[in-house]
Amino acid sequence: MGILQDRLAKYTLPQQYKAKGVYPYFRAIEGKQGTEVEMGGHHVLMFGSNAYTGLPGDERIIEAGIKAMEKYGSGCAGSRFLNGTLDLHLQLEKELAEFVGKDDALCFSTGFTVNSGVIPALTGREDYIICDDRDHASIVDGCRLSFSKRLKYKHNDMADLERQLQKCAPESVKLIVVDGVFSMEGDLANLPEIVKLKHKYNATIMVDEAHGIGVFGRQGRGVCDYFGLTDEVDLIMGTFSKSLASIGGFIAADESIINWLRHNARTYIFSASNTPAATACALEALHIIQNEPERIEALWDVTRYALKRFKEEGFEIGDTESPIIPLYVRDTEKTFVATARAFDEGVFINPVIPPACAPQDTLVRVALMATHTKEQVDRAVAALRKVFCELGIIK
Repeated sequence: MGILQDRLAKYTLPQQYKAKGVYPYFRAIEGKQGTEVEMGGHHVLMFGSNAYTGLPGDERIIEAGIKAMEKYGSGCAGSRFLNGTLDLHLQLEKELAEFVGKDDALCFSTGFTVNSGVIPALTGREDYIICDDRDHASIVDGCRLSFSKRLKYKHNDMADLERQLQKCAPESVKLIVVDGVFSMEGDLANLPEIVKLKHKYNATIMVDEAHGIGVFGRQGRGVCDYFGLTDEVDLIMGTFSKSLASIGGFIAADESIINWLRHNARTYIFSASNTPAATACALEALHIIQNEPERIEALWDVTRYALKRFKEEGFEIGDTESPIIPLYVRDTEKTFVATARAFDEGVFINPVIPPACAPQDTLVRVALMATHTKEQVDRAVAALRKVFCELGIIK
C-alpha cells in the first residue's frame, strides 16, 4: 500500500458509524423531491431539503427543461468563454440582474464555483478579504484560492469586524464577504451595520444570497432587498439549487465588475457552461416565484408555525430568523443517533457536525418548504420530540 492509501485508510468515520447503524449520509431518494419521499422502502417526511419554494417537482419547470433539451440538446460541450454560450444563458442573466437590482449578471455551472471563482478574481496581493467565521465552505475555498490577505471576524460580531477593518491598509481593496442567511443556523447577516462599516472604511460588500433568494424580500429578491440595501451591496451571489429548483449559480454587480469577472473568473472561463435544461428550469422557477407571491407567503406561514411549535416543545433553536431551523444536540454521536432514529420515525433531517459547525454546536437541521402543511409539521415535531426525549437532549 502506498503512502497516500495508507494515510487515507486511517479515515474511519464512515465505518465507525455504519457499524453502529447510524451513518446518515448519501441516503438515496427514489423519485421526485417533495414534502414526502420514498427512500429504501421507507415513506418519510422530507425536512432536509433546501427547496424553500417547493418547486423541484413542479410540472411547469419539468416541461421547461424538456423543451430546452429538445431545442438545444443535452449540453454545450464547452465553456461560456468559447462555444458554450446560449441565448438562453443570456436571457437568464438579464432577468436575474433585473430581479436582484444590478446592472448585469453571470451564470456559473454551480453555486460553489461562483464563490470559489469570483472571490479570488476580485482582489490582489495587497488587498484584503474579510469573512464571517460561519460563512459557507465555498466562500472559505474562494478565500483560500486568493493571493490576498485573509481576515475573519466572529459570527455577526460587528465590533470584531471593525477590528479587522482597522488592520487593513486604507488604500487597499477591503472585500467583506458574508452569507445573507447562514445555512446551518438560519440567522441573518447584520447587513445594516456592515453597510455602515463599509462607508466608514471604504470597503466593498459581497453577499451570498443562496438561502435568501426565494425566501426574503419583495418577490423573494433576497436579504439585500429585505433590508432595503441592494444599492449598498456591491456584489450579490445566488444559487439555482435551492429556491430556483435547478443547479447552477450567478453573480450580479455593476457593469465594470461583471466585465472583469467575465474575462478573469477561472471557474467561469474554464468550466463547461450550465446545461440547457438546468438553465431553462432556473428561468421558469424565477418566473414562477415572481408571479406567485402566495408561494412565499405560504412558506412564511408554515415557517412561523414550525418555529412556534419547536419552541413550545422545548427544543433549542438558537437565533434562526428563517425557514432553516437548527435543533441543537451539542454532541456528535447523539446527532447521528437522533438523525437515524428520526428516519425510523418517518422524518428525514440532516445532521450538522464539524467542520460545518463548532464541536459544541452540533445540531440536526430542519428546513421548511412552501408546500409543507401544518399537519406535516405537527407530525415531525411529535416524532422529533420523542427521539430527543429518549436521548436526553430535551425533557
